[in-house]
Amino acid sequence: MQQDPAPHSRKTVPRSSAHLLAGASGGLATAIITSPLDVLRTRLQSDYYHLLSRPIQTVYPPFAPAPTHLLGASLRHLRETFQIINSVRYTEGWRGFFRGLGPSLAGVVPATAIKFYVYGNCKRLGAHVLGCGEDAAIVHAQAAVAAGIATSTATNPIWLVKTRLQLDKSRGQTGPGTARQYKNSLDCVRQVLRQEGIRGLYRGLSASYLGTVETALHLVLYERLKMLYSRVLGGINLQNSTGRDELIKWVSTSGAAGSSKLAAVLMTYPHEVVRTRLRQAPKENGVPKYAGLLQCFRLIGRQEGLIGLYGGLTPHIMRAIPSSVITLGVYEFVLRLVES
Repeated sequence: MQQDPAPHSRKTVPRSSAHLLAGASGGLATAIITSPLDVLRTRLQSDYYHLLSRPIQTVYPPFAPAPTHLLGASLRHLRETFQIINSVRYTEGWRGFFRGLGPSLAGVVPATAIKFYVYGNCKRLGAHVLGCGEDAAIVHAQAAVAAGIATSTATNPIWLVKTRLQLDKSRGQTGPGTARQYKNSLDCVRQVLRQEGIRGLYRGLSASYLGTVETALHLVLYERLKMLYSRVLGGINLQNSTGRDELIKWVSTSGAAGSSKLAAVLMTYPHEVVRTRLRQAPKENGVPKYAGLLQCFRLIGRQEGLIGLYGGLTPHIMRAIPSSVITLGVYEFVLRLVES
């Protein structure tokens, strides 16, 4: 008499809520572990520290490279990084490296939950509509774009508050007793609504939409590389998983996550700087320096040269790659637990 296959040998379709839970778990772990690098990256992307640490540069033609040697620019960037680390440590204490963690947790957890909920379910829906398998690149691309747009729209106010709080101590610092502009997250929201209106909470949204290109590149490359690494390492036995199979899963997931994120960041990084600049608090007269996406690109290119669009790249990569490995690793792990 033929026996039914074991329950764990059947391939089950994950419930839509599984992607929500798995994404939230990955986001929670990432936000806490990488918070200091996130603070450092945000302050280097802003022009507040540029104005404090060195005189305003000569005006260059739009997007023309600044007439400085690449090595000199790299050393200056490294010097600024350590200046900001020392500034935060001496004027704000070690807690300064976790400024904005509350909004980060409030943003990263729902953002990754929404991102992977939309991504996971749009893969199934897209495969059905397009009449192809879920492993097709076009399916991954449309799902990634949908996930990026949905996430940016839903969470932009949270990221704006986080950015304002992380930049709050960067202007006119004279000592530990320097008054902050914002008392906390709620006070920041109140001031933004009072001074800039509802639209103020959505500053930088256009740059976030532009950032969906990075999301699409990242996730499409991730899916491709994950399968490639798995094949190179000898494949995985889906029916009788062993310790070797689990190791292959971890190596292929981590390697694909880190490699794909590095490639996506290097190709699309300037939108990160523009998004941070657009989210900065307005000047003392209430007029924002950066009024729109294209105007921000032009102004940075004219005043700081092409290198200005890559401010904070080093800490961003230092944060983005482990963040991607942690987020996708936890996501895949929790997804397998829910599916089993």
